[in-house]
Amino acid sequence: RQVTYSKRRSGIFKKAKELTVLCDAKVSIIMISNGSNKYHEYTSSSTSTKSIYDQYQKASGIDLWSSHYEKMQDSLRKLKDTNNRLRKEMRQRMGEDLDDLRFDQIVALIVKAISSITSIRERTFHVIKTKTQTYGKKVRNLKEIQRNLLLDLEAKCEDPQYGMVDNEEDYEAAVAFVNGANLHGFRLQRIHHNHNLNHGGGYEFHDLRL
Repeated sequence: RQVTYSKRRSGIFKKAKELTVLCDAKVSIIMISNGSNKYHEYTSSSTSTKSIYDQYQKASGIDLWSSHYEKMQDSLRKLKDTNNRLRKEMRQRMGEDLDDLRFDQIVALIVKAISSITSIRERTFHVIKTKTQTYGKKVRNLKEIQRNLLLDLEAKCEDPQYGMVDNEEDYEAAVAFVNGANLHGFRLQRIHHNHNLNHGGGYEFHDLRL
């Protein structure tokens, strides 16, 4: 279809040029391909597209611009009416402009307000429930990380390779630090210190650091 369209378009434009030259006619052709949506136009060199439109309106008695303007004005009026109606409904739901309403209209307004409140409440509860579940999962994950850290700490403290803490208070302080902080990783390091006493003796101890 595109190949045929291209060939026929060239033939039509060629005939339009012949009419322009041989018959001194004013020709304007507008073509749009349905497949590629491309725009093609031919207009005689002695005129313009706007002049062709003006002569068409004069010959046919149809004002193209006026009808288009009227359609635009009609669309604008509809949009303004919709906007005013929505603004009035908003004011009425806020308790304003109720004097001109009938009893059945007031009842319908109350029903709409109750329905809107119910919908807002349901959506709010859904958002709160979703956030609560998300935060609950985060808390459970943090507790699991803390439990694994404590188990790893206890296992390494019981390992003779790392030794034991001589001071029980230091051990309790270390465990309390792990329980109270959000730790994602730690490293146990064994450090040997050799201290020489004045009388020639010496001792060796292990330092557990978090």
